[in-house]
Amino acid sequence: MLTVTTVNVNGLRAAAKKGFVEWLARTEADVICLQEVRAEPQQLPEEVRDPEGWHTVHAPAAAKGRAGVSLYSRRAPERVQIGFGGFGDAGSEEFDASGRYVEIDLPGVTVASLYLPSGEVGTEKQDEKERFMAAFLPYLKGLKKRAAADGREVVVCGDWNIAHQEADLKNWKANRKNSGFLPEEREWLTRVFDEAEYVDVVRALHLDEEGPYSWWSYRGRAFDNDTGWRIDYQVATPGLAGRAVKGWVERAAAHAERWSDHAPVTVVFEQ
Repeated sequence: MLTVTTVNVNGLRAAAKKGFVEWLARTEADVICLQEVRAEPQQLPEEVRDPEGWHTVHAPAAAKGRAGVSLYSRRAPERVQIGFGGFGDAGSEEFDASGRYVEIDLPGVTVASLYLPSGEVGTEKQDEKERFMAAFLPYLKGLKKRAAADGREVVVCGDWNIAHQEADLKNWKANRKNSGFLPEEREWLTRVFDEAEYVDVVRALHLDEEGPYSWWSYRGRAFDNDTGWRIDYQVATPGLAGRAVKGWVERAAAHAERWSDHAPVTVVFEQ
């Protein structure tokens, strides 16, 4: 079995003080993908930066206190890549130092941690999100081809910051004009699944189901009322997706037990 977990930690230093360290000690995951780390490696406590039993890769953003992705693996990676530039038209050097993408090769599989820009309609943040999406789709296509030629599968885990279907957020009607549920964003994600031929693993395991949501605003009683969004995905090549036997959101038992506004999303794959 290969167990993969992804979670936006909403600041790893803060999460470490609120329960991440304890969660890490008891997780059965083989690989963990983190997003929104918001720290340089040297700013992290040692038990978080290089915990015993794990091989870690940290890709902080050049802009201090922003973004940042990390990967924790129980096995030493065969290859590490930060950013997705340098692949001709299928890459963008603009985002290489933005702390938004890191991938590693393990035996038979490439695992990536992705933090897609969040966006905000009518602002530069949305323009950045659109540039990222425009560059990332061809990269995903190329990644799949290169992996297939190498006899390996791919899973891109992370905060994609887009709810794909109405079933992926509670208040979809009120969010049709908001970043994260815009028609053009949802269409782009459809292209990832149809044109690039990747699979939304958790959705494939939970067809005809609301959610399961992975992010709830800290405002109001969103968590208590389960007024959430499903924006944290594990997106895999069909061969690997077909070996997924279980996928779930590790939702905290109570609001007070949360260490991030996101919850870990875990998938178990048969090897």
